[in-house]
Amino acid sequence: MARVAELLTGIVTQNGIQTEDVAAVIFSSTADINAAFPAKAAREMGWSDVPLFGTQEIEAVDAVDKCVRVLLLWNTDKTQKEIRHLYLQGAAVLRRDLAPGR
Repeated sequence: MARVAELLTGIVTQNGIQTEDVAAVIFSSTADINAAFPAKAAREMGWSDVPLFGTQEIEAVDAVDKCVRVLLLWNTDKTQKEIRHLYLQGAAVLRRDLAPGR
């Protein structure tokens, strides 16, 4: 849960997102994450009015282990180029151009 909370907090902070502007959040996780639902972190952060949905990634041979992805549907006037995406820890290999320290 701590890593999911870190990811959500980073997304919110870097983009100036207000929770009331979040329409919904979709979480996907690899099959090796099975101790808790990633959406639980959002609930623990107080996202009680935000619709949350979880799904499982396919088990691809070259998949990143223990990976949670977040698709946040957010009401904003920002352009796609203004939105900051986060790829933390091992997920940085998915988009090295967007990972911290690039």
